[in-house]
Amino acid sequence: MDTMIYLLVVMLIKAEPCRSYPRCLSGCSCIDDRHGRSLICMEESAFGAIPDNLPDDLTKIRIEKSHFTEIPRGAFSKTPAVENLWLNFNDITVINSKGLEGLGNLTELRLQGNKLRSVPWTAFEDTPNLKILDLKHNQLDVLPEHALKFLPGLTYLDLSFNQLTVISKEVFQNWPLYQKIQNAEERDVTASRTNVVLALHDNAWLCDCRLKGLVEFIASLSPPIILMNSYLTCSGPDFRAGKFFHEIELQACTKPVVSTPKANMSLPLGSNLTLHCYAKARPDPAVWWTYGLKIIRGFHESQERVSDDTIRSHLVIPSLSAADRGVYTCTAVNFIGNSSASVLLDVISADSRDDIAGFPAASGVADQNVFIDIRIAKQTVRGISIEWFAALERPSETWFTIHFGQAGDDKKEMTYIGPGIHSYSISDLIPATKYEICVTLKNQMPRPGQCIVFVTGTDITEMEQREKLIHIVVIVLAMVLAVPIGMYVCTTDTRIPCYEVIVESWKRRQRESNSSGMEQERHGTFDSLQAASDEELVNKDFNEDRKVRRRSEDRLRKGRADQSRLTAELY
Repeated sequence: MDTMIYLLVVMLIKAEPCRSYPRCLSGCSCIDDRHGRSLICMEESAFGAIPDNLPDDLTKIRIEKSHFTEIPRGAFSKTPAVENLWLNFNDITVINSKGLEGLGNLTELRLQGNKLRSVPWTAFEDTPNLKILDLKHNQLDVLPEHALKFLPGLTYLDLSFNQLTVISKEVFQNWPLYQKIQNAEERDVTASRTNVVLALHDNAWLCDCRLKGLVEFIASLSPPIILMNSYLTCSGPDFRAGKFFHEIELQACTKPVVSTPKANMSLPLGSNLTLHCYAKARPDPAVWWTYGLKIIRGFHESQERVSDDTIRSHLVIPSLSAADRGVYTCTAVNFIGNSSASVLLDVISADSRDDIAGFPAASGVADQNVFIDIRIAKQTVRGISIEWFAALERPSETWFTIHFGQAGDDKKEMTYIGPGIHSYSISDLIPATKYEICVTLKNQMPRPGQCIVFVTGTDITEMEQREKLIHIVVIVLAMVLAVPIGMYVCTTDTRIPCYEVIVESWKRRQRESNSSGMEQERHGTFDSLQAASDEELVNKDFNEDRKVRRRSEDRLRKGRADQSRLTAELY
């Protein structure tokens, strides 16, 4: 009987822990000590995500090498007693802004060896008691000014072995604990001060003017704020790489100022030339040369440092030719602003008296009647772009002239285009207006086949809603000629007037064909075929967005009858 009672007591004792503590997770171990119950999961790839069935009585969680990538919203909301959370050496890249929700008792968070590029610092509003934050060996490259605002009780912050390059001193000046220490020092209070450990070493610090505030802040630190490693090292720019913070003196940032030794230069044909410009700025600016509207890439360009804040750029132009004359501009840009300076180059040659105001002289008689194929390349909301092709003997020396204005105007705006450029864009067009654009060689006047006539729409509001200003249908009037004699472009808002022009053109050509020989008859037949095809294109969108227009039924019936005759002749 005594033996049975003894066995019953033993069974009850063994059963008690089972009722008090839930089972541990598979692949993990659970330890109970005077600090509470701990969950330790160190098995490689034990979980693909943070388990959602964590025991609710845990005070410490340590999950490492599981390679999950995210801390989702409320991941630990069922374990409110957790004080220590270690998630080292996983592949965490994202922390939800509510990923720490429910961890009001958390005092230690370690995220070493993950892949974090940024941290939602507002998430620490849910951890008011956090004292230790370990983020070393991640990929953090930015620290916003408000980052430490939500960590009032933090006494250990490790940001070492990340990719930080530039941070502002305001990051630490906005830290409530730092402000508290500063206020205590001002009041001469020295009692019961807790040391604060800060680790910032082994980052890619870029020691230019943008880091001036941090360098000064580091130099001013004293206990109770302690740097784990006070020898912070510069990674760039190159002339400061490897230097310690305490060895450098940084200046305030400034916008670029660009200058050139000479603003005008004249050299004989065939000379070798090197253009120079000086760009003074903090931080270092990006510097490039432009010629006309294009960034220069064909010539050799190099840069060298003259002083801590000045860069000299060299542009080498070998064996000057007539096509090299013009304005060369050196431009420098940094995050504060930009600046530029220009050099006007004149190339002196035997026939320079024939040059046109800084543009190369005529290349020869062969270019005077050159074929130029011009077309509309694309349409935009408020403009068009054209492209052209010219069969030239010396394309690297040939300039073009764009003539643009309203159709019928004697004087048109002229734009000179340098060698190698074969496109041009026009914007801010006026609605319901007929324009003409021509492409010619150098200073020549436009000839048939070098121009395009187009008409803009009348309803700007509708076209803006549809993100179309110009609906282009190109009607080729003489495709059999070596050089096209012109093109019309009609919009959907001018369908009926444009259609009438096509019909009238067809009638005129029919009358001409009746009194001409077989060659003209064939020409008329071709034009009729083309007119019928393009009339169909003009009316293609008519059924899709029909608009009410005040026109008589007789005019419409007449138009349809002409269309029928054209279609019948086509077939």
